Amino acid sequence: MLRWIVTLFFIFLGGTLGYLFVPDLIKILNFGLPNWATNSYVGAGIGAIILYLISFWVADYIVGLIRLVEEKLVKAPATDVLFGTMGIIFGLIVAFLIVLPLNTINLPVFSTVLPIFLTLLLGYLGFQVGFKKRDELINLFSRKSDKKKDIEEVVKERHGVELKILDTSVIIDGRIADICQTGFLEGTLVIPQFVLEELQHIADSSDVLKRNRGRRGLDILNKIQKELSINVEIYEGDFEDIQEVDSKLVKLAKIVSGLVVTNDFNLNKVCDLQGVPVLNINDLANAVKPIVLPGEELHVQVIKDGKEHNQGIAYLDDGTMIVVEGGRDHIGKHIDVIVTSVLQTSAGRMIFAKPKLLEKAL
Repeated sequence: MLRWIVTLFFIFLGGTLGYLFVPDLIKILNFGLPNWATNSYVGAGIGAIILYLISFWVADYIVGLIRLVEEKLVKAPATDVLFGTMGIIFGLIVAFLIVLPLNTINLPVFSTVLPIFLTLLLGYLGFQVGFKKRDELINLFSRKSDKKKDIEEVVKERHGVELKILDTSVIIDGRIADICQTGFLEGTLVIPQFVLEELQHIADSSDVLKRNRGRRGLDILNKIQKELSINVEIYEGDFEDIQEVDSKLVKLAKIVSGLVVTNDFNLNKVCDLQGVPVLNINDLANAVKPIVLPGEELHVQVIKDGKEHNQGIAYLDDGTMIVVEGGRDHIGKHIDVIVTSVLQTSAGRMIFAKPKLLEKAL
């Protein structure tokens, strides 16, 4: 269908050019043809036939170019297309206003060539400005809109509807499904298409560990989408000018004013630096761990020996590690210990303790 449209365009263009120029060309070349050959309608037919024959060689290339542009536009985010189109329209309006006084000048260059050049140039510049300044324009419009609303109205509108954008690591981790099931996470979960592609790539890896992690991530997504009541949306857009998935997540969060959900320490820092709200699952896990104070008693099982001399290692039910001084002699036993200090690190909370029996002996 598209090829037929291109062919019809060539026939129409050839007919128009033939109607305007072929009769004069025949007269100039003086082929000795009869008078009917210089008729404008005959010229239109000749031009249409010539351009129709040419279309057999160039139509396929033009159709391929149109298909390529169509594919790029379909994959581009709606905001990019919208602001790029608005930029083109604004550039063409400015070009039209500039060309109007140029048409009054009798010089052929000013009345024919220059208007075409200005139209193409300003249309291109308008598209580039609209496309590259889209984020600033979105923020400008949103700020103007927010100023017109009361604080209470803004709170009501945004309460519980923020978009939570999941990254690959938090999907593979799996705890996000349990958090959603408890009802502590509100709003809409957004899963970008480029995150799904990365997850699919991991699931197809030749490395067994990576493949299992990728498949577990896909199972978690399936569970969230089918078994839980939380709303899940797939973002189809992509940012082809950005290579890193983490950078794409930050860009998307800025555009939709959403929050990034992750357990990646580096992505957490990048979001903080760029002013993007972030929910870190590890921070949540550390926050809900029970608070243990020095002097409290705990009943634990010493699992193994520690790094330092005569140390033993035990764990709480939530996975918090307990370093037991003098606990090496109690490996495999359940003993009562007294907390001496608590250390909070980026990896989690670490508790230092000593056996209660040792405390009594002292």
